[in-house]
Amino acid sequence: MEEKEIQRTILVPWDFTQVAEYALEHAVKFAEMSSATVVLIHVVKKEKEIEPALSKLKVVVEDCQKKFGVKPELIVREGNIFTTITEAAGESDAELVIMGTHGIKGMQKFTGSWALKVIAGTKAPFLVVQDRPKSKEFKNIVFPIHFRTEDKEKLAWAYYLSKLYKTKIHICKPDVSDELILKKTTQNLIFAKKYLDERGIDYEITTVEGVDSMAEATIKFAKQIETDLILIVTTKEPTLQDFILGADEQKIIANNAKIPVMCVNPNPSLRKKTGFGG
Repeated sequence: MEEKEIQRTILVPWDFTQVAEYALEHAVKFAEMSSATVVLIHVVKKEKEIEPALSKLKVVVEDCQKKFGVKPELIVREGNIFTTITEAAGESDAELVIMGTHGIKGMQKFTGSWALKVIAGTKAPFLVVQDRPKSKEFKNIVFPIHFRTEDKEKLAWAYYLSKLYKTKIHICKPDVSDELILKKTTQNLIFAKKYLDERGIDYEITTVEGVDSMAEATIKFAKQIETDLILIVTTKEPTLQDFILGADEQKIIANNAKIPVMCVNPNPSLRKKTGFGG
């Protein structure tokens, strides 16, 4: 009996804006390397809007097929973006959601809102983009390392991307003096080095300045090396059940250099008390 081939899916929230087109271009880029299916999802407020939206989306599909040779599939649903995108990602078992945003301006609607769960509430990682892809490859990825324990799955994605694109991982760590933070950061760094060494992944470690704002230091470093992607992980507040986007994550996602940012939500079952759950 033949095994059924698993369909890999990249989900793109579509709202007929320029940044949605950028997100689609990034999805095409991923699909070409990973043989994934691109799926556009458009959310409407009323059921009667579904058919008109489908008609408009079919034009988008035809245009994409002409430009890139990729024919996206379509999902149009009544609902709201905060829950419907998450539901669709789960139902399609999407391995990645690629979403366009307008930088700080576009993130304002997320700040202080449960709309953060669009990213943090979805099991699949989110790639947030502000511009079209600069190239067909990911040559350099910035991997900020912290003292937190939630970063194990971020390493798995660093490995996946480096194998897909032969990417170099640039680990950036803060220059800290606090003994406890330094100890935990060092534990994470040791685990990351071992993980990447065992898998033959090319990486480089850089200490970045700006302890008071690791986000700003990360963005500055990313600009200097002209990185193609910043890979971050959502954080967990002790009083909350859900993973959320903290202030640092929001700053990085909305960076003014318009660098794509992949936001990974860790699986609590894979985390332990030391290092990355080593």
